[in-house]
Amino acid sequence: MNYLDNGFIGIIITAVIIIILISIFLRFVPVGLWVTAYFSGVKVGIGTLVGMRLRQVSPHSIIRPLIKATKAGLDLNTDQLEAHFLAGGNVNTVIDALIASHRAEIDLEFEKAAAIDLAGRNVFEAVQVSVNPKVIVTPDIAAVAKDGIEIIAKAKVTVRANIERLVGGAGEDTIIARVGEGVVTTVGSAERHSDVLENPDMISKTVLGKGLDSGTAFEILSIDIADVDVGRNIGAKLQTEQAEADKNIAQAKAEERRSMAIAQEQEMRAETQKMRAKVVESEAQVPLAMAEALRSGNIGVMDHYKMKNINADTEMRSSISNQSSEEEE
Repeated sequence: MNYLDNGFIGIIITAVIIIILISIFLRFVPVGLWVTAYFSGVKVGIGTLVGMRLRQVSPHSIIRPLIKATKAGLDLNTDQLEAHFLAGGNVNTVIDALIASHRAEIDLEFEKAAAIDLAGRNVFEAVQVSVNPKVIVTPDIAAVAKDGIEIIAKAKVTVRANIERLVGGAGEDTIIARVGEGVVTTVGSAERHSDVLENPDMISKTVLGKGLDSGTAFEILSIDIADVDVGRNIGAKLQTEQAEADKNIAQAKAEERRSMAIAQEQEMRAETQKMRAKVVESEAQVPLAMAEALRSGNIGVMDHYKMKNINADTEMRSSISNQSSEEEE
Protein backbone atom coordinates (compact mmCIF):
# COMPACT_ATOMS: atom_id res chain seq x y z
CA MET A 1 0.00 0.00 0.00
CA ASN A 2 2.85 2.34 0.88
CA TYR A 3 4.48 1.45 -2.40
CA LEU A 4 1.37 2.54 -4.30
CA ASP A 5 1.13 5.77 -2.36
CA ASN A 6 4.76 6.62 -3.06
CA GLY A 7 4.28 5.90 -6.78
CA PHE A 8 1.18 8.09 -6.94
CA ILE A 9 2.98 10.97 -5.22
CA GLY A 10 5.88 10.61 -7.65
CA ILE A 11 3.51 10.81 -10.61
CA ILE A 12 1.92 13.95 -9.22
CA ILE A 13 5.32 15.60 -8.64
CA THR A 14 6.44 14.66 -12.14
CA ALA A 15 3.26 16.06 -13.65
CA VAL A 16 3.67 19.32 -11.74
CA ILE A 17 7.27 19.64 -12.90
CA ILE A 18 6.23 18.96 -16.49
CA ILE A 19 3.47 21.57 -16.28
CA ILE A 20 5.91 24.13 -14.84
CA LEU A 21 8.43 23.40 -17.57
CA ILE A 22 5.76 23.69 -20.26
CA SER A 23 4.57 27.00 -18.76
CA ILE A 24 8.10 28.35 -18.73
CA PHE A 25 8.62 27.17 -22.31
CA LEU A 26 5.37 28.71 -23.50
CA ARG A 27 6.19 31.94 -21.69
CA PHE A 28 9.65 32.14 -23.20
CA VAL A 29 8.60 30.81 -26.60
CA PRO A 30 5.32 32.50 -27.73
CA VAL A 31 3.91 29.52 -29.57
CA GLY A 32 0.44 31.05 -29.60
CA LEU A 33 1.77 34.17 -31.29
CA TRP A 34 3.65 32.03 -33.82
CA VAL A 35 0.42 30.12 -34.63
CA THR A 36 -1.46 33.41 -35.05
CA ALA A 37 1.25 34.78 -37.35
CA TYR A 38 1.36 31.58 -39.39
CA PHE A 39 -2.36 31.56 -40.09
CA SER A 40 -2.24 35.32 -40.82
CA GLY A 41 0.23 34.79 -43.61
CA VAL A 42 3.28 36.14 -41.75
CA LYS A 43 6.21 33.77 -42.14
CA VAL A 44 8.23 33.96 -38.94
CA GLY A 45 10.10 31.14 -37.28
CA ILE A 46 10.14 30.06 -33.66
CA GLY A 47 13.86 30.83 -33.57
CA THR A 48 13.14 34.44 -34.59
CA LEU A 49 10.69 34.81 -31.72
CA VAL A 50 13.19 33.31 -29.28
CA GLY A 51 15.85 35.67 -30.60
CA MET A 52 13.53 38.62 -29.91
CA ARG A 53 13.21 37.45 -26.31
CA LEU A 54 16.98 37.24 -26.01
CA ARG A 55 17.34 40.76 -27.45
CA GLN A 56 14.77 42.01 -24.93
CA VAL A 57 12.28 42.83 -27.65
CA SER A 58 8.60 42.13 -27.02
CA PRO A 59 7.48 39.74 -29.80
CA HIS A 60 3.90 40.96 -29.51
CA SER A 61 5.06 44.57 -30.21
CA ILE A 62 6.61 43.35 -33.48
CA ILE A 63 4.45 40.50 -34.74
CA ARG A 64 1.01 42.03 -34.20
CA PRO A 65 1.86 45.26 -36.14
CA LEU A 66 3.51 43.08 -38.80
CA ILE A 67 0.32 41.02 -39.13
CA LYS A 68 -1.67 44.23 -39.50
CA ALA A 69 0.74 45.55 -42.13
CA THR A 70 0.71 42.27 -44.08
CA LYS A 71 -3.08 42.20 -44.14
CA ALA A 72 -3.03 45.80 -45.45
CA GLY A 73 -0.74 44.77 -48.32
CA LEU A 74 2.49 46.32 -47.01
CA ASP A 75 5.81 44.57 -47.61
CA LEU A 76 7.71 44.76 -44.32
CA ASN A 77 9.87 42.40 -42.33
CA THR A 78 10.67 41.81 -38.69
CA ASP A 79 14.17 43.29 -38.94
CA GLN A 80 12.79 46.74 -39.88
CA LEU A 81 10.23 46.75 -37.10
CA GLU A 82 12.65 45.37 -34.53
CA ALA A 83 15.28 48.00 -35.38
CA HIS A 84 12.72 50.76 -34.97
CA PHE A 85 11.56 49.26 -31.65
CA LEU A 86 15.12 49.13 -30.33
CA ALA A 87 15.64 52.75 -31.39
CA GLY A 88 12.79 53.77 -29.08
CA GLY A 89 10.10 54.21 -31.71
CA ASN A 90 6.43 53.34 -31.60
CA VAL A 91 6.06 50.50 -34.08
CA ASN A 92 2.29 50.31 -33.89
CA THR A 93 1.87 54.06 -34.64
CA VAL A 94 4.23 53.83 -37.61
CA ILE A 95 2.31 50.86 -39.05
CA ASP A 96 -1.01 52.69 -38.60
CA ALA A 97 0.45 55.71 -40.42
CA LEU A 98 1.73 53.53 -43.27
CA ILE A 99 -1.64 51.84 -43.65
CA ALA A 100 -3.49 55.18 -43.62
CA SER A 101 -1.11 56.69 -46.19
CA HIS A 102 -1.38 53.56 -48.35
CA ARG A 103 -5.17 53.81 -48.31
CA ALA A 104 -5.04 57.54 -49.10
CA GLU A 105 -2.44 56.96 -51.86
CA ILE A 106 0.14 59.13 -50.10
CA ASP A 107 3.75 58.26 -50.85
CA LEU A 108 5.22 57.41 -47.44
CA GLU A 109 8.04 54.92 -47.03
CA PHE A 110 8.76 53.03 -43.82
CA GLU A 111 12.11 54.79 -43.33
CA LYS A 112 10.46 58.20 -43.63
CA ALA A 113 7.68 57.27 -41.22
CA ALA A 114 10.19 55.86 -38.76
CA ALA A 115 12.29 59.03 -38.95
CA ILE A 116 9.22 61.19 -38.30
CA ASP A 117 8.28 59.01 -35.32
CA LEU A 118 11.79 59.14 -33.85
CA ALA A 119 11.78 62.93 -34.31
CA GLY A 120 9.01 63.10 -31.71
CA ARG A 121 6.07 63.78 -34.02
CA ASN A 122 2.92 61.71 -34.19
CA VAL A 123 3.26 60.34 -37.70
CA PHE A 124 -0.22 58.80 -37.71
CA GLU A 125 -1.77 62.15 -36.75
CA ALA A 126 0.34 63.83 -39.43
CA VAL A 127 -1.06 61.49 -42.08
CA GLN A 128 -4.58 62.20 -40.81
CA VAL A 129 -3.99 65.96 -41.04
CA SER A 130 -2.58 65.47 -44.51
CA VAL A 131 -5.79 63.74 -45.56
CA ASN A 132 -8.19 65.80 -43.44
CA PRO A 133 -6.88 69.40 -43.05
CA LYS A 134 -6.76 70.87 -39.57
CA VAL A 135 -8.05 74.26 -38.41
CA ILE A 136 -5.81 76.27 -36.10
CA VAL A 137 -7.53 79.09 -34.23
CA THR A 138 -5.23 81.96 -33.29
CA PRO A 139 -5.64 83.91 -30.06
CA ASP A 140 -6.87 87.52 -30.18
CA ILE A 141 -4.42 89.60 -32.23
CA ALA A 142 -4.30 93.34 -31.46
CA ALA A 143 -3.10 95.73 -34.17
CA VAL A 144 -3.32 99.51 -34.66
CA ALA A 145 -4.29 101.25 -37.89
CA LYS A 146 -2.71 104.53 -39.01
CA ASP A 147 -5.58 106.54 -37.52
CA GLY A 148 -4.64 105.25 -34.06
CA ILE A 149 -7.63 102.93 -33.54
CA GLU A 150 -6.90 99.43 -32.26
CA ILE A 151 -8.32 96.42 -34.12
CA ILE A 152 -8.63 93.05 -32.36
CA ALA A 153 -8.86 90.14 -34.80
CA LYS A 154 -9.06 86.37 -34.52
CA ALA A 155 -8.12 84.14 -37.44
CA LYS A 156 -8.78 80.53 -38.37
CA VAL A 157 -5.92 78.94 -40.30
CA THR A 158 -6.65 75.78 -42.27
CA VAL A 159 -3.48 73.72 -42.67
CA ARG A 160 -2.52 70.41 -44.19
CA ALA A 161 0.48 68.42 -42.99
CA ASN A 162 3.46 68.37 -45.33
CA ILE A 163 4.95 64.89 -44.96
CA GLU A 164 8.22 65.90 -46.60
CA ARG A 165 8.84 68.69 -44.09
CA LEU A 166 7.71 66.94 -40.90
CA VAL A 167 11.34 66.24 -39.95
CA GLY A 168 12.94 69.60 -39.17
CA GLY A 169 9.85 71.67 -40.00
CA ALA A 170 8.38 74.18 -37.57
CA GLY A 171 5.13 73.43 -35.77
CA GLU A 172 1.81 75.11 -35.05
CA ASP A 173 3.31 77.79 -32.79
CA THR A 174 5.32 79.14 -35.71
CA ILE A 175 2.21 79.24 -37.91
CA ILE A 176 0.29 81.17 -35.23
CA ALA A 177 3.18 83.60 -34.71
CA ARG A 178 3.58 84.29 -38.43
CA VAL A 179 -0.14 84.79 -38.96
CA GLY A 180 -0.21 87.20 -36.00
CA GLU A 181 2.70 89.14 -37.48
CA GLY A 182 0.94 89.29 -40.85
CA VAL A 183 -2.29 90.57 -39.29
CA VAL A 184 -0.43 93.28 -37.36
CA THR A 185 1.43 94.38 -40.51
CA THR A 186 -1.72 94.45 -42.65
CA VAL A 187 -3.80 96.40 -40.14
CA GLY A 188 -0.90 98.74 -39.44
CA SER A 189 -0.66 99.65 -43.12
CA ALA A 190 -4.38 100.53 -43.34
CA GLU A 191 -5.10 104.28 -43.42
CA ARG A 192 -8.30 103.94 -41.37
CA HIS A 193 -9.58 101.22 -39.10
CA SER A 194 -12.93 101.41 -40.88
CA ASP A 195 -11.26 100.07 -44.03
CA VAL A 196 -10.40 96.87 -42.15
CA LEU A 197 -13.90 96.60 -40.69
CA GLU A 198 -15.51 97.06 -44.09
CA ASN A 199 -13.22 94.62 -45.86
CA PRO A 200 -11.73 92.07 -43.41
CA ASP A 201 -10.76 89.70 -46.23
CA MET A 202 -7.98 92.14 -47.11
CA ILE A 203 -6.17 90.70 -44.10
CA SER A 204 -6.66 87.14 -45.36
CA LYS A 205 -5.45 87.90 -48.87
CA THR A 206 -2.41 89.87 -47.74
CA VAL A 207 -1.34 87.36 -45.10
CA LEU A 208 -1.93 84.35 -47.34
CA GLY A 209 0.26 85.89 -50.03
CA LYS A 210 3.28 86.16 -47.71
CA GLY A 211 4.13 82.44 -47.88
CA LEU A 212 3.94 81.96 -44.13
CA ASP A 213 4.18 78.16 -44.36
CA SER A 214 7.77 78.29 -45.60
CA GLY A 215 10.00 76.09 -43.44
CA THR A 216 7.09 74.64 -41.48
CA ALA A 217 5.61 71.15 -41.34
CA PHE A 218 2.32 72.43 -42.75
CA GLU A 219 0.86 73.84 -45.91
CA ILE A 220 -1.54 76.73 -45.34
CA LEU A 221 -4.71 76.24 -47.37
CA SER A 222 -6.68 79.27 -46.20
CA ILE A 223 -6.74 82.04 -43.60
CA ASP A 224 -10.16 83.23 -42.54
CA ILE A 225 -10.82 86.16 -40.21
CA ALA A 226 -13.32 84.79 -37.72
CA ASP A 227 -13.87 87.94 -35.67
CA VAL A 228 -12.92 91.63 -35.85
CA ASP A 229 -13.56 94.08 -32.99
CA VAL A 230 -12.67 97.71 -32.36
CA GLY A 231 -10.41 98.24 -29.38
CA ARG A 232 -8.94 101.31 -27.74
CA ASN A 233 -8.09 104.64 -29.33
CA ILE A 234 -4.36 104.16 -29.06
CA GLY A 235 -3.56 107.39 -30.92
CA ALA A 236 -5.56 109.55 -28.52
CA LYS A 237 -4.10 107.70 -25.56
CA LEU A 238 -0.57 108.26 -26.81
CA GLN A 239 -1.28 111.96 -27.40
CA THR A 240 -2.73 112.29 -23.90
CA GLU A 241 0.27 110.57 -22.39
CA GLN A 242 2.60 112.77 -24.45
CA ALA A 243 0.77 115.91 -23.32
CA GLU A 244 0.99 114.75 -19.71
CA ALA A 245 4.69 114.07 -20.14
CA ASP A 246 5.23 117.52 -21.71
CA LYS A 247 3.32 119.13 -18.83
CA ASN A 248 5.46 117.31 -16.27
CA ILE A 249 8.61 118.39 -18.09
CA ALA A 250 7.43 122.02 -18.20
CA GLN A 251 6.56 121.92 -14.49
CA ALA A 252 9.96 120.46 -13.70
CA LYS A 253 11.70 123.18 -15.70
CA ALA A 254 9.58 125.90 -14.05
CA GLU A 255 10.40 124.50 -10.62
CA GLU A 256 14.05 124.47 -11.60
CA ARG A 257 13.90 128.15 -12.66
CA ARG A 258 12.05 129.06 -9.43
CA SER A 259 14.67 127.29 -7.36
CA MET A 260 17.43 129.09 -9.24
CA ALA A 261 15.68 132.44 -8.70
CA ILE A 262 15.33 131.77 -4.98
CA ALA A 263 18.97 130.79 -4.78
CA GLN A 264 19.98 133.91 -6.68
CA GLU A 265 17.83 136.06 -4.38
CA GLN A 266 19.51 134.54 -1.34
CA GLU A 267 22.88 135.23 -2.88
CA MET A 268 21.93 138.88 -3.52
CA ARG A 269 20.72 139.27 0.05
CA ALA A 270 23.96 137.87 1.33
CA GLU A 271 25.86 140.22 -0.93
CA THR A 272 23.76 143.18 0.32
CA GLN A 273 24.50 142.28 3.93
CA LYS A 274 28.13 142.05 3.03
CA MET A 275 28.12 145.53 1.44
CA ARG A 276 26.21 146.96 4.42
CA ALA A 277 28.82 145.54 6.71
CA LYS A 278 31.48 147.31 4.68
CA VAL A 279 29.50 150.59 4.87
CA VAL A 280 29.18 150.26 8.64
CA GLU A 281 32.84 149.51 8.84
CA SER A 282 33.64 152.56 6.72
CA GLU A 283 31.30 154.78 8.78
CA ALA A 284 33.02 153.60 11.93
CA GLN A 285 36.25 155.03 10.55
CA VAL A 286 34.74 158.55 10.24
CA PRO A 287 34.86 159.48 13.95
CA LEU A 288 38.35 158.14 14.17
CA ALA A 289 39.40 160.18 11.15
CA MET A 290 37.80 163.32 12.58
CA ALA A 291 39.49 162.78 15.92
CA GLU A 292 42.77 162.39 14.16
CA ALA A 293 42.07 165.56 12.13
CA LEU A 294 41.32 167.49 15.35
CA ARG A 295 44.49 166.26 16.95
CA SER A 296 46.54 167.13 13.92
CA GLY A 297 44.90 170.57 13.61
CA ASN A 298 43.49 169.98 10.15
CA ILE A 299 40.00 171.01 11.32
CA GLY A 300 38.82 173.13 14.20
CA VAL A 301 36.21 172.67 16.84
CA MET A 302 33.85 175.02 15.07
CA ASP A 303 34.20 173.03 11.90
CA HIS A 304 33.25 169.94 13.86
CA TYR A 305 30.10 171.57 15.30
CA LYS A 306 29.16 172.93 11.91
CA MET A 307 29.35 169.44 10.42
CA LYS A 308 27.19 168.05 13.22
CA ASN A 309 24.59 170.75 12.57
CA ILE A 310 24.55 169.88 8.89
CA ASN A 311 24.04 166.20 9.75
CA ALA A 312 21.23 167.01 12.14
CA ASP A 313 19.56 169.24 9.58
CA THR A 314 19.84 166.46 6.97
CA GLU A 315 18.30 163.90 9.32
CA MET A 316 15.46 166.31 10.17
CA ARG A 317 14.69 166.90 6.51
CA SER A 318 14.72 163.13 5.81
CA SER A 319 12.35 162.52 8.73
CA ILE A 320 9.93 165.19 7.52
CA SER A 321 10.06 163.80 4.00
CA ASN A 322 9.25 160.27 5.23
CA GLN A 323 6.31 161.53 7.29
CA SER A 324 4.88 163.38 4.27
CA SER A 325 5.16 160.27 2.12
CA GLU A 326 3.33 158.17 4.72
CA GLU A 327 0.48 160.73 4.98
CA GLU A 328 0.05 160.81 1.19
CA GLU A 329 -0.23 157.05 1.15
